Amino acid sequence: MQNIDIEKIDNVLEEIWHAADRELYTATLGRLHSLFRNIRTALVRTTEDAFGVCLCCRRAIGRKRLQAVPWTPLCIRCQEAADRNDGEVLRSRSRS
Repeated sequence: MQNIDIEKIDNVLEEIWHAADRELYTATLGRLHSLFRNIRTALVRTTEDAFGVCLCCRRAIGRKRLQAVPWTPLCIRCQEAADRNDGEVLRSRSRS
C-alpha cells in the first residue's frame, strides 16, 4: 500500500514538473517572438529613415538608449509613460 502512495506522489510531482517546463517554454517562446518582431520592425524603420526616431513624440531617441536597446521604437520618456500605462501623456506627446 505504501508503494502505491509513493508512486502516486511521484506521478503528481512529475506532472507538476512537466507543467512548469511547458509554462517556462511558452513564456520564453513568447519573449523571443516579441524580440524578433521588434527587431524586424526596427529593420523596416531603417529602410524608411525612421530608425532612432520615437514613434510617439517623433523626437530623436537618445544614443545611449539605442546602444542599450537598438530595436526600441520609443524614447525613454515615452517608454516610461507606456510602462505606467499613462495614455494621456502618450497622446499629448504624439500631438506635439
